[in-house]
Formats: sequence, structure tokens, C-alpha cells
Amino acid sequence: MVYNCLTLPVTLFYITNGFAHLYYALRFKKKYPHHNFLNSFLIFILWIVAGVVYPLFFIRDTSQVRWFEGLALQIICIYAPLLVFFILYYQYQFVLKRKPDLREDRTIDKFLDHFHLMDIKNLNNRKQALKTDIHRKLFHLLPAVIIIFLWLFAVHIWDAMWDADQFWGISGTEYGIFLILTVGYTGIIIFAALDYIRLSHVFNKGNIYHLLPTCISNTLGKTLKKNEIYEFTRPVALVLSLVPTLFLPFGVFTAAALISTLGDGAASIFGLRFGRVHIPKSSNKTLIGYISGFLVSFGISIIALWVFELNSLTVSNMIIISLIGASVFLVVDFLNLKVDDNILNPLLCASIMGFLYYFL
Repeated sequence: MVYNCLTLPVTLFYITNGFAHLYYALRFKKKYPHHNFLNSFLIFILWIVAGVVYPLFFIRDTSQVRWFEGLALQIICIYAPLLVFFILYYQYQFVLKRKPDLREDRTIDKFLDHFHLMDIKNLNNRKQALKTDIHRKLFHLLPAVIIIFLWLFAVHIWDAMWDADQFWGISGTEYGIFLILTVGYTGIIIFAALDYIRLSHVFNKGNIYHLLPTCISNTLGKTLKKNEIYEFTRPVALVLSLVPTLFLPFGVFTAAALISTLGDGAASIFGLRFGRVHIPKSSNKTLIGYISGFLVSFGISIIALWVFELNSLTVSNMIIISLIGASVFLVVDFLNLKVDDNILNPLLCASIMGFLYYFL
């Protein structure tokens, strides 16, 4: 557990962002009564938790570990904000000044018109709706895929094949944690910063929506749902929810992350493509969607536990843990609560599967 001058700035930076998120949420609640304040408040808590637990991931306090902590500090707290600043500066200095008319096209009203047009197309065209949903789910899957890749690289290539641990003085597991934390925490900051720009229209005098690059605005239009227009993007909530689950065995963490992405994606895509029987009847969720989500969640959990926890779990325990994890996902999907499932699924699935991992 390392609280020092290299980790505490990240903690303070995240706590500050948490309160910035809460401030946005309060403004949206006041201006848009339909805004889901509960989700925003939970994400605020997750910001605080992510900041507080960050130093706890660094178990040892050595000169080698501190070097990596310093590198992570620079990337998360300096380079990531600078990247966003240069994007805004470039848009202001080299794009909008040369094309001043573009500022009139980059407004929240124009975005909403384009978004509603796409929504109408989705309602009238099942194939278009399926394509949009695939884009959305792939966008949500990306963080989990990156995290798994970084872990495999650190443990099986950087450590096992290259023996880099002997040169750098940290194990492959420690290096994997460093990579995941640095990339994950940096990604959250960048996505959140872009959201600050996108959602700045809630402020009359502080609206800088026009600085949001068109390509990013178009991408968001393909990945947001109607009820997400006035909220922070779901990858921010998903990755923040995954942070505390990283303390669990990596197989459990991976299973929960993939249930929250692949399981949810399968339920949505197969339900949209093949679903006919709606449960409840007034809902857009279908029987085939529930079945698909459950089966994919169960299967991907078995694979994750088999790959990462083969030496720690028996096959029967893997099946039980995977079955319970998939069942938790199914219950969350069926209840369709007001709380975002990108928050509920990682936390609930990981917690219950982690409990079973240690006590079965």
C-alpha cells in the first residue's frame, strides 16, 4: 500500500474530477428534470473510490516501483490533460478560425437533430438499428479487450518471454497492473474531458461545445442511446466500475468485465435481430435476448476462469462460479432498474463471483 507524492496527485486529481462530475449532474438535474441523477451520483462515488484506491494497487515501495509510479503520474495527470488541451487549441486556432461557419453547425441542437434523425431511421429500419447497436456494443467492449491484452502482454511476453522483470526490478504481475492502471485511468480522463466539452451546453456562458471535433461528435451519435444524451458516456461508468474489481483474481475480474460487455452485447444484438417474444410485453427486451445474454455470459466466464485460474479452481467450481455470474447478469438485465447496468453488472458480478472464488 503506497501513499506517497507520486500516487496522491492521482488520487486528488480523480477526487476533483468526481466533484466536477457531480457539479455537472446538479446542473443537468436542474435544467433537465428527466436526467437520471442517481446514475450520475453513483458515478461520482466511483470517481472518489477510483482515486482513493489507486495507491493501494502498488503493494511494494521500492525505487523501481516508484519510477513506474512517476511515469504513471505524468501520463495520467499531465500528458492526458495536455492532449485534450491541444485538441481544443487546434480546433479553435486552426479549424474554427479558418471555417467560422463551422461554429454554427457545431451546436447541441444540430447534434440532437442528427441524433433524432438516426433514431427515426433505427425505428423504421431493423437492420440499421442492429448496425447502430453493434457499434455501441463494440465501443463498450473496447476497454475490456485492451485490459486483457495488456495483462497477457505483461505476464506472458514482457515477463515470461523477454525476462524484462529482471532488468526493471518488478514482476510481470506488477507491470501488468501498472499498464492497466495507466491506460485505464488515462482513458477515463480523456473520455471525461471530451464529455465535459460535449455537455458544456448546460452552461450559458461556458458552452464550448463547438470545440468538440466533428469526428468525435459523429462517433458519439452512433454510440449513445436517447437517455444518454444528457449523461456521461457509458465507457466512463464501465471502466470506473471495473477499478475496484481489479483487486480480485484476474480470472474473476476478466469474467465480470466480459459479462458486462459481451454478455450485454449478445443480449441486445441477438434480441434485436431474432427476438419476437417480449418480456415484459411492454419492454423492448426479448426472450431470445435473455437466453443469449445468459449463455454468452456463462460461456465467456468459463473461458476466462479456465485461462487465468486453472491452477486455482477445480472445473466444478469454475462451472458454479460461471453459472452464478451469468445468473446475476440475467437478473440485472430482467429487472431493468434505473441504475445503469454498466455500473451494476461489473460490481455485482465481480463481487459475487469473487466471494464464491474464495469460499467455495
